[in-house]
Amino acid sequence: MTQGDRNLLILYGTETGTAQDVAERIAREGRRRHFRTRVFAMDEYDKSNLVSESLVVFVCSTTGQGGQPANMTKFWRFLLRKSHSPTVLSHMKFGVFGLGDSSYIKFNFPAKKLHKRLLQLGAQALVPRGDGDDQHYLGVDGALDPWLEDLWKTLMDIYPLPNGMEIVSADVLPEATFAVRFLEDGEQVSALDLADVDDKPAKVIVNRRVTAEDHFQEVRHFEFDIENDATYSAGDVMVIRPRNLPDEIQTVINHFGWQDIADKPFALIPNHADNRVPLHWGKTHTIRHLFEHHLDIFGRPRRYFFELLSFFTTDPLHSEKLREMASPSGQDELYSYAYRPKRTMFEILQDFHSAKIPLRYLLDLIPEMRPRSFSISSSPIACPHKIHLTVAIIQYKTKLKTPRTGVCTKWMRTLQPGDIVPFRIKRGTMKLPPIEAPLLMVGPGTGVAPMRSFLQERIQFNARDNTLFFGCRYREKDYIYQSEFEQYEKDGSLSLVAAFSRDQEDKIYVQHRIKEHSALVYQKVFNQNGYVLLSGNALRMPIDVADALAECLVIEGGMERQQAEKFVKDLEKEGRFQQECWS
Repeated sequence: MTQGDRNLLILYGTETGTAQDVAERIAREGRRRHFRTRVFAMDEYDKSNLVSESLVVFVCSTTGQGGQPANMTKFWRFLLRKSHSPTVLSHMKFGVFGLGDSSYIKFNFPAKKLHKRLLQLGAQALVPRGDGDDQHYLGVDGALDPWLEDLWKTLMDIYPLPNGMEIVSADVLPEATFAVRFLEDGEQVSALDLADVDDKPAKVIVNRRVTAEDHFQEVRHFEFDIENDATYSAGDVMVIRPRNLPDEIQTVINHFGWQDIADKPFALIPNHADNRVPLHWGKTHTIRHLFEHHLDIFGRPRRYFFELLSFFTTDPLHSEKLREMASPSGQDELYSYAYRPKRTMFEILQDFHSAKIPLRYLLDLIPEMRPRSFSISSSPIACPHKIHLTVAIIQYKTKLKTPRTGVCTKWMRTLQPGDIVPFRIKRGTMKLPPIEAPLLMVGPGTGVAPMRSFLQERIQFNARDNTLFFGCRYREKDYIYQSEFEQYEKDGSLSLVAAFSRDQEDKIYVQHRIKEHSALVYQKVFNQNGYVLLSGNALRMPIDVADALAECLVIEGGMERQQAEKFVKDLEKEGRFQQECWS
C-alpha cells in the first residue's frame, strides 16, 4: 500500500448507534495516521466493491438473542452466498470488533460469525477479534481501547509513514464533520423535519398509570391508533424516536447563549464525502429543532465528548481535567465522575462552564438521539388497528441531587390523547409457538408486555394451554393487568402463578415459583414438548430462570445436574426456550 493509496474502509452494523460511534472513532484515529477513511453502514455499502478492498475494519453489535443488526442483514446474506470462491477476499486484511453483553449466551455472536466467514473467504485477520462487553464497568471502551492499540500498532508496522510525515497529535483540533450556513432572508426554507421512509403515524388514545400512585416505580399503559397499512405480529417491537421537552431545551439554549439564533434556519454542509445528514432530519434546521427532535443533550457522554470539549474551554484547569478523563490512564476517574452517577452531557457542560462551543462542532459533540424499542403488549387480532405498550418510566437517584430520568420515557409520560408519534415496527426476538403446543411464559414486571401479546393472540385461536409466571413487588401496588389475567384464568384460558417479592419477609421471585411448580413445568415443557418464553431484566433473572428449569428436571426427571443444564441449553437451540431481555 503506497502513501497515495492508504485506504481504510470501516463498515458497521448497529441497532442503537453504539457501533456507529465506534466506527466513527476508528475513522478519526485513522485520519490522524493519514489513512483515507470511509465509513458506511454495511447495508449502505456497495457490496460489489468488496472484492477490491484491501483494508477493512468491521464493527457490529448484537441484537436480541445473538442476532445481527438490521442494517447488516443484506451484507451478511451476501457474504453467505455459496457461489463465493474460498479465495475471493484473499487480498483483504481485516479486523472485527463486536459489541455485546456477556450475560447473554450468544455473546457477540454476529462478530464471531463474521470473523469466521471472512477467514473462510480467504481474508487475513490483522488482529484477533475484539469483544466489547456492556458488563465491563467502562462499557465498550474496556475492550476497545486495548484492541485499537493493537490494531494501530499492526497497521503502522505494515504501512509505515514515509520520512517527514508524522501522526497528527491528539492535541490538534480535528475538522468539524459539517459546516454551517445560515440561510439568507427570503431564501427558501424546506420542511424542518421528515419522517423516516419506514415511519408511520400513531395517534395516542390512552396514557394511564397502572401502578399505585404511592409506588416508587411508575408504569404506564399506552394505546395508539394506527393506520390500516401499519401491520405487526404478536411479539413484535414498536420503535419510537424520543424527543426532548421544550422547556428543558430552552434552558440549554440559554446556557449556550444562542437565544438570538435559536430559530434561525441553516443548512449543514458535509466536510467529507462519507458524512451524511440523516434523511429524516430534512435539509433545513434550527438549533431549537435539532435539540428538541434529534440531539441527545440529556444522554450519557461518550469518551470523545470529553476529548473534544477540552478544545473549547477557556479555563486551563477545565481543559486539563477533561483531557485527563479522555485519556486511557484517566478511565477510573471518568467512571467515578460521569458513568457511575450517570451525569448527562448537559450537566457536564454546566460543570465545565468555560467551554464555548462553535456551532459547527455541535453535531460532533452531541450525538443523535437513538430510537427506543418497546415490546408490544397487544395482539393485532385481538386489538385491530391498535398498539398497546407497557412502559416503565425511568427515574432513579444517584449521589447527584437531581433524579436521573430516561430521555424517552420522560417525554412519553407527557403524551396526551390526540398526539401523533412516528413509529416503525421491527421483529421481536421471540416467535409465537405452535397453537397446539403448551406455552409457559415468564414475565416479571414490564417483561409481561410481550407475554400479554402472545396470550391475547393464542386466546383468539382458542389455545388454552397457557401458563404465566408473573412477578412484581407488591400485590396491591404493581400487579399490572391483574384483573385481565385473573379473568383469563377464570375463563380457563390461563394458569396464573404470581410471585410478590416484598409482600413477606423472605423475598420470592418467579424462579422460586417455577421450582415450587416443578411438576407442572416438567409435565408441560418436557413431557408435552411445550415452549418457554422469558422476558425481563437481563441482569440475573435469565440465569436464575434457566437454573430453575434445570432444577425441575432434577426434581421430577431424576437427571444429574449437568445433564439437566445441557437439556435446558438444547431447548434454547431448538427454539423452545426463547428470551427477550434487556440490560
